[in-house]
Amino acid sequence: MDEHDARAWWEARYAGSDGIWSGRVNAVLATVAADLPVGRALDLGCGEGGDVVWLAEQGWTATGVDLSATAVARAGRAAAAAGVAGRTTFVAADLAAWAPEDDERYDLVTASFLQSWPVEIPRAAILRRAAGFVAVGGHLLVTAHAAPPHRDLPEEMRAYRFPTPEEDLAAVLGSDEASAADPAAGGPAAGGPAAGGPAAWAVLAAERRPRMTTTADGTTHETADSVVLVRRRA
Repeated sequence: MDEHDARAWWEARYAGSDGIWSGRVNAVLATVAADLPVGRALDLGCGEGGDVVWLAEQGWTATGVDLSATAVARAGRAAAAAGVAGRTTFVAADLAAWAPEDDERYDLVTASFLQSWPVEIPRAAILRRAAGFVAVGGHLLVTAHAAPPHRDLPEEMRAYRFPTPEEDLAAVLGSDEASAADPAAGGPAAGGPAAGGPAAWAVLAAERRPRMTTTADGTTHETADSVVLVRRRA
């Protein structure tokens, strides 16, 4: 399905509820950012703004981008309520085409669970473009569901293919493996801004991390996250 289908699907999901996320920062991002100097951050697929607001509360100047205008509006209200509206910017846009104004580059680019099912997005191509938004010396963090996040996935979502750390790393570095998994990830036009090739990056993590989740009724479920963290050398 094309991007317009994804936009409509996510807009309907957000508009159909007063809120679908907890508003808390994702744990992997909090751990990684705690060891970095404060600077400019970009959150891809920011949803209702939990990660952006948390980054701003830590002193970052943070931008969030999401397909859904409803999600972005909620994110703006969350930032205002937290007193960090002056350090946050939210944009409703298609990440397959969006680029920062004035070729801005960021000290931290993060994508936490940037996954869409049953309506898919060109995820590998988006990650490839994201690499071009990282400043020299900056970091790119990609955290993804590497397994079903809970037991009760609807039937139409059970066929979703969860990414591996190796695939996400390949997408970020622009390797042939990413192009094979997602043809949209290949080529200069799809790949977006040049990221200098694999030699320009130091790989700090590319691993699958087990995690336990607990549902509202107290049931536990073992799942796993894919975590990729790279630093731009040049």
